Amino acid sequence: MGEEFGFIGTIIVIFLLVFVILRCLRAARLAPDLFGSLICYGVATLIFFQMAVNIGVNLQVLPVTGLTLPFISYGGSSTLALTIAIGLVESVATRQEKREEIV
Repeated sequence: MGEEFGFIGTIIVIFLLVFVILRCLRAARLAPDLFGSLICYGVATLIFFQMAVNIGVNLQVLPVTGLTLPFISYGGSSTLALTIAIGLVESVATRQEKREEIV
């Protein structure tokens, strides 16, 4: 990806993946029940772990494992599983109660 998009493109892709993780964590925090919260935390952990391992392998600080970069690398079953997982997070997010957020 770095060859095609350069440094700026790579940073944008990493930023977008971090944004997806933060949205999953936000959905977990606002989930109306414990099960929905655990789904969102699990998906966020899955995406973070896959992203961290893939970046570590490409920087040659981790041994080659074969994990794909979420939503980017070629792999049909990985992309399908992550799409279903994000669908579950969105299902939890749509069932949130309207709460006042204190920032």
